Amino acid sequence: PGPIQGDMVHPYLARRAGRELPTYFDPRLEPVLKRTLGVPLFQEQMLKIAMVMADFSGDEAEELRRALSFHRSEERMNKVCAKLRLAMEHKGVTTEKIDKIIQSISSFALYGFPESHAISFAILAYGSAYLKVHRAPEFYASLLNNQPMGFYTPATIVKDAQRHGLKIKPVCVSQSEWRCTVIDNNAVCLGFCVVSGLREEHAEELLRQRQDRPFDSLDDCKRRVPLSKDEWRTLAELGALNCFATHRRAAMWDVEETCHHDLLGSARLKRAGFGPAQTFGILPKQSLESLRMQNAFASTPEACAPQISESPLSPMTLPERVKADYDTMNLTTGPHPMKLLRENLPNIWRAIDLPHARHGSIIQIAGNVICRQRPGTARGFVFISLEDETGVSNAIVDPDLFEHFRLVITEEAFLLIEGEVQNSDNVVLIKARKIKPLIHEQLVGSESHDFR
Repeated sequence: PGPIQGDMVHPYLARRAGRELPTYFDPRLEPVLKRTLGVPLFQEQMLKIAMVMADFSGDEAEELRRALSFHRSEERMNKVCAKLRLAMEHKGVTTEKIDKIIQSISSFALYGFPESHAISFAILAYGSAYLKVHRAPEFYASLLNNQPMGFYTPATIVKDAQRHGLKIKPVCVSQSEWRCTVIDNNAVCLGFCVVSGLREEHAEELLRQRQDRPFDSLDDCKRRVPLSKDEWRTLAELGALNCFATHRRAAMWDVEETCHHDLLGSARLKRAGFGPAQTFGILPKQSLESLRMQNAFASTPEACAPQISESPLSPMTLPERVKADYDTMNLTTGPHPMKLLRENLPNIWRAIDLPHARHGSIIQIAGNVICRQRPGTARGFVFISLEDETGVSNAIVDPDLFEHFRLVITEEAFLLIEGEVQNSDNVVLIKARKIKPLIHEQLVGSESHDFR
């Protein structure tokens, strides 16, 4: 924000790209600013400028550093700038140069940082980029295991991983650990830590029981693991019990049964079609053999679920599964919610296609709001990030437009934004002109991270 306010970022990028030659406020500053192409970016450079152009002593430079520090005050900054201006006038520096130097230093004070901080952030950025490219499973698993953190929600992290070719396996009581785990070089299995409302100690008990002996059925799992009714319902709804059932609603039906050895057996036999006499142990030989075969088949890899149990409930539709995922985990390994709406949005640009949009043209973008920002240094401008099935698009909203659409912007989970394309070196922003809610049928998306 500081370099942006001081009009330093765009000249620096233009010079780095070779579209503009480096220039300096004064030839005496070339040794100070040559490394950054004539643009002051670091706190140390500001101090050097003062020492070269105003003959500031070490003590006076320290006074300037303190004025530029985090605990800065406007009064102190004005006092130092007045002293700096007077010293440069005494050295015969022209008014035009003085104004430019004072402007750059004053703007830098809004968000100044020393070069050591920049190097620290650069190392983090480079290290993260390296891991994402060369050790993607470990990179994404680590991000998911250390929530809440950072800028993006787990839902966005999962979608980014999938767009980069990584397979994200859903939560499963027979395979998941508490944390997300790396399966191989191309896959990560979600852990129980992403499940809303599941207590860690309960999940750890499930893992201990599973390590002692694998679960051979949902009944076996329920008998051995003391989860609450709500926890069982959540696991069934998100599909974590599908290894014991034909579909999610079948598991949701089964978890509602009270787990008593004798009563449960009777109930299951009645649903399997046996009469009262057979229920009380008088089973024909053929029926017994059939039951044994079904139970044996149920424990094989070919069929995880006991085949005697049939749910009267129909399976969830794809939109219902996506909604259930967000309700229980606030993420989905299935399609992005925007994918389900895409066929009804023929004129809406996808995020992945925006680099091809003509600069200055008017287009529409839409997506799940994943971030709203209104930095104090942005003079009231608001930045909105929308995620669709292909990536993230960004829109800028000026202060007047924000006030006009404040309620829509702050309350709606899905937005449709019309605006002007600003395309600079394939970095595309949409300068918003119109904003409205995206019409959808009870679609659920990721929560937004909002910053001020």
